[in-house]
Amino acid sequence: MVKVSNRIGRAVKALRMFTSRLSSDRGGNVVMIFALVMPALIMLTLGGIDINRVTTAKARVQDALDAAALAAARSSYTDPEALKTVAVVVLRTNLRNASVEPVADDDLKIELTDRQVIVADLKVNVKTLVANIVLPPYGKILDDTLPVSVHSEVNRSSKDIEVALVLDITGSMAGSRLTSLKDAARQLATIVVQDRQSPYYSRMAVIPYSTGVNLGDMADDARGPAVQSKAITAAGWSTGVVRPITGISRASTGYVTSSKHGFKDGDFIWIDGVRGMTQVNTKVYRVANASADNFSLQSWNGSFWANVNTSYNGTYTSAGTASGCRLSDCTIIVTSPNHGLSETDPATGAQSGVRITDVVGMTQINAANAGSYWLISNVTKDTFSINVVGPLVGNYSSGGKVWCGNDGCQWRIYRSASAAMRVYEISDCVSERTGLHSDDDTRPSIAYVGRYYPNKSGSNTKCTVSPLLPLTDDKAEINKLIGPVNSTNQGLQADGYTAAQIGLAWGWYSVSPEFNSLWSAFPAAAYDQRKTLKAVILMTDGEFNAPYCSGVLGRDASFGGSDRADCASTNGEPYGQARALCTAIKGKDIILYTVGFQVSANSTAGKFLKDCATTPANFFLPASGADLKESFKAIGRDITRLRISR
Repeated sequence: MVKVSNRIGRAVKALRMFTSRLSSDRGGNVVMIFALVMPALIMLTLGGIDINRVTTAKARVQDALDAAALAAARSSYTDPEALKTVAVVVLRTNLRNASVEPVADDDLKIELTDRQVIVADLKVNVKTLVANIVLPPYGKILDDTLPVSVHSEVNRSSKDIEVALVLDITGSMAGSRLTSLKDAARQLATIVVQDRQSPYYSRMAVIPYSTGVNLGDMADDARGPAVQSKAITAAGWSTGVVRPITGISRASTGYVTSSKHGFKDGDFIWIDGVRGMTQVNTKVYRVANASADNFSLQSWNGSFWANVNTSYNGTYTSAGTASGCRLSDCTIIVTSPNHGLSETDPATGAQSGVRITDVVGMTQINAANAGSYWLISNVTKDTFSINVVGPLVGNYSSGGKVWCGNDGCQWRIYRSASAAMRVYEISDCVSERTGLHSDDDTRPSIAYVGRYYPNKSGSNTKCTVSPLLPLTDDKAEINKLIGPVNSTNQGLQADGYTAAQIGLAWGWYSVSPEFNSLWSAFPAAAYDQRKTLKAVILMTDGEFNAPYCSGVLGRDASFGGSDRADCASTNGEPYGQARALCTAIKGKDIILYTVGFQVSANSTAGKFLKDCATTPANFFLPASGADLKESFKAIGRDITRLRISR
């Protein structure tokens, strides 16, 4: 404004000097020429000022329209009226105190083309400064305002979008927290996933996690199929030798009389059916001092085989048999060719267990319930024994299956940290990947992820109800998985401990082209920042406390009680695992957002989330449900902004 005033002052001064010179000239011709030319000179001089003013104003109007078009492009709207609502707000803000007439809604034309380009046209009127000066007989030099038209185009979608939303649905999220999470997640999906998917797409994957991540029918391909049963072809305990007993002496070393018994020292026998001296029945003995028709008995006292004192027993009257045992404890030997069993659990070092089903005849060794198992020993390539005293059960007839109990089998049978035995079946949930590829996205066909054997009746170790939803542009499917905001039994349900390192890993896998073998509908694009924007949003409400050992919670897990295995977590503590994953994810140019819902900034979780995020601006600590909703909105807007070409 000061510059314009200076220009006017100089022009007026020049006119005054020119007029003075002309007025001092006494020639008649000059006076006439002066009278005719002076209005034209004034028009040219003052009109030039307003033209310069219009040119300056047009540049500002162009900048304002560019900003408005960019704001509309960053929004999720496609309808012209909604786009205009966004743009007009920005326009009026940027044109405040400008030398233009107020912008009316009709002054702006804006639309989204089929090629996802925001096209905006604006017509405004610039106020003139001196053009309304009256110069008879010419009248006004120009109108009070001058029209200005500007045009702007912004490429809305120069990149495809792939977003993985990783949601904490642990037990601590129950109640109002889960309600807030559902509301915020549904809104985020609305912002990120656009109605138009051409020429560029926008897709979202949802990864609910607690103690693990549920993969549904994708589990076998990710963790490998569980080892199933092997056929049983025989089972028995007896050598086949059965001899009648005709007498037992009462002495400090009792002797059994059995004519031509055929037993030798060191053989193991089972005695039953004796009358009178019934104390010797249903027990295992070792043969000693054998002769043709007699032998003495020894029993195991916990340290060694000791002579049996029968002097305190009743008097033998009749009957009884001595049956030869294949093993020292008369337990059952099961034959199952190439069974592949190991005598000890590789993870805990404890004695391995098995389950047996479908045996005909010796039905007592079949699993009676989900928690049934037998410990095994004397393992060879084709046989093993179980801790069942054979003479106490029926005789094997046919059939049967044996199910292994180590990690990788259909059933996990292990010794817990409290020394109790646990028997759990494999689930569709998965745990941490171990080994060389624990913190990369190598395809699962090369390196399987971890299995998970939950306590299905436990309050905090069950497999999550809601399965992972791969990348999709179907907002209805996303909302179906999340569930109604006010429902506690539909969609996301809160339960379990916090294995955020597993949720984070699957957030990465969901946008990784290496994992496309698990899902075919919407495979992830190749890593290429120029073409695809990939983002992972990790949300949690607390400390990470669920590391794994061999498919179950490790001994060093913060929670889990007697379900924790008696072995240290294979990959170490959860935060160390998660940090390695954060570094690897960012190394792939995937944008990481972290959200700590009601998490303290100074807590271990709060510090981790801040470090994990791509930038400090990508780190959020919402303190309430309303804050969580605003955080998710901010993330959605930022993702939309980042995809725009400038």
